[in-house]
Amino acid sequence: MRIAFYAPLKSPRHPTPSGDRHVARLLIQALEAQGHDVHIASHLRSRDATGDKTRQARLKKIGEKLAARYIKKIQNKPKDQRPDVWITYHLYYKAPDWIGPLVCNALNIPYIAIEASIANKRANGPWDLSHQAVVSAVDQADCVISLNPHDTHCLPDTVRNWSLPPFIVPEPIIEKRKNWSQCRKAIAEKYDLDPHKQWLLAIAMMRPGDKLESYRVLSKALRGLPDLPWQLIIVGDGQARPDVESSFVWVPKTKITYTGQLNSDELASLIPACDIYTWPAVNEAYGLAFLEAQAGGLPVIAGKTGGVPAVVADGETGLLTAPGDPVAFAAALRSLLTAPVRRRDMGKAAAEKVEAMHSLVTAGQRLDAILSASRKGYIEPGLPLFDYTKRNKTL
Repeated sequence: MRIAFYAPLKSPRHPTPSGDRHVARLLIQALEAQGHDVHIASHLRSRDATGDKTRQARLKKIGEKLAARYIKKIQNKPKDQRPDVWITYHLYYKAPDWIGPLVCNALNIPYIAIEASIANKRANGPWDLSHQAVVSAVDQADCVISLNPHDTHCLPDTVRNWSLPPFIVPEPIIEKRKNWSQCRKAIAEKYDLDPHKQWLLAIAMMRPGDKLESYRVLSKALRGLPDLPWQLIIVGDGQARPDVESSFVWVPKTKITYTGQLNSDELASLIPACDIYTWPAVNEAYGLAFLEAQAGGLPVIAGKTGGVPAVVADGETGLLTAPGDPVAFAAALRSLLTAPVRRRDMGKAAAEKVEAMHSLVTAGQRLDAILSASRKGYIEPGLPLFDYTKRNKTL
C-alpha cells in the first residue's frame, strides 16, 4: 500500500530529537517493515504554542496552498503511483492538520489519524481555529488509532477507534541483556559505580514544566531512603539541567551520576546493567523509556498518570503510585530495593511483556490489519491483533 504520512507537530526529519519525532519514525519503520511504501507528504510544522490567532490563520493558508500543490502533483501521476491512504500522526489543538483532509477529499482516499485528541475546552478560546480544524479532521477520519488509551475519552462516540499499544525496537536491548553482567562491569568502570549497590535509572529530557517536576518528585522520594544502598543514574540533558542538578544537590556525589544525552547504542548497554527504572511521570503521556527499560529486564516504578498504565502493568512489571506523591514513590522504591526476588520476577515479566506486546513487529502487524480493514470499510471477522473499545463495539 502507498501511504502519505504527515506529522504536523514535528516532521520525522526534523533536526531536533524528541519523543514525538521518535514515535513518528517508529510508525514509518513499522509500516515499511510490512511492505508498505511510505512517503512524507509535508514537513509543515503547524504548531502554535501560545494561542496566536494570527499565526493560526497564517498556518491555515500555508496548509491550504501546500495541499493544492500536493493534489496537483499527485493528480498528474499515474494511478498506480498515487497514495492509497493518508496518515496523520499526533493531531491536537496546538498542531492541527491543515493539509490531509483537503488532500483526501480531492483524491478520494481514506484519512487516518494516529494519536488524535479533542480538547473541547479550547472551543471559542485562543486556539479555536485550530481546535475546530481538529474536530473537523477527526469527524472526516475513517478511523483513529490510539497509542494512548487516555486520549480515547476525548474522542466522539461516533469515531471508529482502534488500539495500538506503544512500541519500540527491543532487539538491541534484548541482545545486550543476554550479557548483562558484562554490561554492568563496563558501566561500573565507565562511571565509577559500585556494582554491589542497586542502580536506579532515570531517562528524561531536562526541560521546565512536567519533566522538571518529575525530577523534583524523584529527589524528594530518595530523601526518604538514606539507609538503603542505591546509586542513581540520570540520562538526559536540556535547558533545565541546572535546576535538575540543584534538586539533587543534597545527594552525595558518590550516589548520583549524570551521563548527559546518550545514543541508542549506549542506552542499550546501560539499561540491562541497572536494577530499577524510576520515573514519577508527572503528566506523562506514556513514555517509550518505560518500554525500553522493561525490554532490558528492569521493573518500573512510576506515577500512575496518563497512558503509563498502558505500558506498565501495576504489580506485574512494576509499581504505579499516586501522581506526584514522593512519599508513595519512596515506599514503592523501598519495597523493591529490599525484595531482590520480587524485583527479578518483575523484571523478567516486564521483558516478556515488551517482546510479546510492544515490539515493532507486533505493531506493524496490527497497523497492517487496521489499514486493510479501513480500506474495505468494515471490520473483518477474526481481525488479528485488534482491540475494540466498549463504545465502538457495535461497529
